[in-house]
Amino acid sequence: MQVTLEQWQTFITVVDSQGYAQAAETLRKSQSSVSYAINRLEQSLGVAVFRIEGRRAQLTEAGEALLRHARDLTEHAHRVETLAKHFAQGWEAEIHLTIDTIFPEDLILQALNRFADEQPQTRILLAESTLSGTDEALLRREADLVIGGRVPPGFIGQALMNIEFIAVAHPQHPLHQLPTPLTLENLRHHRQLVVRDSGSRKLDAGWLGAEQRWTFSNGSTSIKSVCAGMGFAWYPRVKIQQYLDKGELKPLPLQTGASRFVPLYLVMSEGEFAGPGTRRLAELIQELVNKQSGFKAD
Repeated sequence: MQVTLEQWQTFITVVDSQGYAQAAETLRKSQSSVSYAINRLEQSLGVAVFRIEGRRAQLTEAGEALLRHARDLTEHAHRVETLAKHFAQGWEAEIHLTIDTIFPEDLILQALNRFADEQPQTRILLAESTLSGTDEALLRREADLVIGGRVPPGFIGQALMNIEFIAVAHPQHPLHQLPTPLTLENLRHHRQLVVRDSGSRKLDAGWLGAEQRWTFSNGSTSIKSVCAGMGFAWYPRVKIQQYLDKGELKPLPLQTGASRFVPLYLVMSEGEFAGPGTRRLAELIQELVNKQSGFKAD
C-alpha cells in the first residue's frame, strides 16, 4: 500500500498543530478522518509515527526521522504544482529582482529593456541592496532573482562577473600629498567613507578601522562626498570612471590593496523550479555580461 501525498500532509499538519483535533480544524476535516489518514500511513509504512500521551500525540523516534523527509516531499510537490501552473498560465505576472548596488546600472537597464520587449505584460519589482541585504532577500523568499556577492547555503548560484574596487580620494586630499606608497597606517589617520549594509547583519566590508568614519545609505551621496574632499573610500571602478576621467577623483597609491575584485553571482531563489520569466531574465543578464569585456567571471 502506497502512502499518498495527502497522508504525508496530514502527518505534518498533526505535528505542526500539536494534535489531531487541532489538525482537523486546520484541514477543515473531521477528527476521525485525520485519525484514519494517520492509521493508513502507519499501516503502509509498517511503523508508528505517533504515540498518544494523555491527550497529545507525540512523535515516535521513527516519526521524528520521517518528518524532515515528509516536509521535503510536500515542499517539492508544491513547487512542482506551482511550476505547472506557471506553464499553464504562461509567464509570471510579476518578477521580484534584487541586485547589489555595485552591479552596473547600464547592464541591468539593458536587460530589463530587452525583457520588456519580449514580455511587456510582466511587472518587474526591482530592489537595490548592499552586502547582506541580497542574502536576506533570498532567505526570506522576497526575490525571484538576485545578483549578490555570495550564494547562501541552500541555493545554487552562477558566477556572473568580477567588480574591481579601487581606493580613491580627491586629488587635493592630504593623502595625495604624502610620500608614496601609502600604508594602512597612513589611511587610519584619515576619514574613511563607507556605504551601510542594507541587511540586518550590518557588515563592515572594506572598513579599515579608521579613526574617523562616515557611513552613507546611498552610494551616490558617498561618491559626491569623496569628490568634495571629505574623505577616502573604495568604489567600483565602473561607478566612478566618469569622476576619474574628469579629475575629480584620483586613485590612492597604496603599497598593497589599492585594487581588489569582488565576485557577483546570479541566483534564482527557486532554482530549477523558477518560472519561465525569471529564467529568461536571468539568461538576458548573463548574455549582456558575457558581451562586456573585463566583467565576465573566471
